[in-house]
Amino acid sequence: MKHNKKRNIAFIYEALSRELTRAIVDKNSKNKKTIMLIMKEHFGKNSILLEELRLYRALLETKRIKREIAERLLAETKQVHSRLNTKELFDAQSDIIASINKEVGPQVWSNFIPNFKSIASISAIFNSKTPVKKKVLFEQSVIDGMSQSDEDPHLDMRPVDNIVYGTFIDKFNKKYSNLREEQKELLNHYITSFADEGCQLKVYLNEELGRLKDSLKGNINIEEEDAFLAERVEEVQNYLESFRRREFTDADLSKLLKTQELVQEISTDDKN
Repeated sequence: MKHNKKRNIAFIYEALSRELTRAIVDKNSKNKKTIMLIMKEHFGKNSILLEELRLYRALLETKRIKREIAERLLAETKQVHSRLNTKELFDAQSDIIASINKEVGPQVWSNFIPNFKSIASISAIFNSKTPVKKKVLFEQSVIDGMSQSDEDPHLDMRPVDNIVYGTFIDKFNKKYSNLREEQKELLNHYITSFADEGCQLKVYLNEELGRLKDSLKGNINIEEEDAFLAERVEEVQNYLESFRRREFTDADLSKLLKTQELVQEISTDDKN
């Protein structure tokens, strides 16, 4: 079957996420704002596109569960998807496609998505026009991806009723390879924060801010020659603490990325 990726909401979401990452790293504030507005508008809390995306993520992000549970999860997901209003879903897809083409550009559709084969298989399963034989093969492939042998001593049951938005971007283009792992993780949480009203981002920030503050505090040298550095580090600590009392903004993202870089440099200097 020919797969129309422009009608695959999981592909659209990940392609937009990558385009947003590119805008953030390139400091293209205009594109970043445009993409964020599109994502917030079309994947709002009660939007049908978010409902469908959650069904994709339930199948894509559930791993290492027993086969019978994977089969039940797939069956339930298909049933929920079949209850979505077909016309409303089609219109919503058309609207976001039009917004992307008009406000961002056709380059979005060329973004490389590592798990494209998987999301295309799920799209075929959800599509009522897919031939029965092909649908069964796609279903077996998806079930295989979620399950593994009961004999595996490391069998692990991941929650299947909680859609995790934190890891949509596994790799960046070579152009962005100089970003540190903690910076990539921060960007991932920031990009996907709108989908759960920032809950995952808040949890991540609570842990990351604590790590950064402890690291900075542990590296302050009170000696006179380090007085200036100690003062700057204290300013950064106070700024980090302010995140807990207010909304996290675009400006905060930039400063936090720089703080992560600072902490890494200080730690590296201490080892040398």
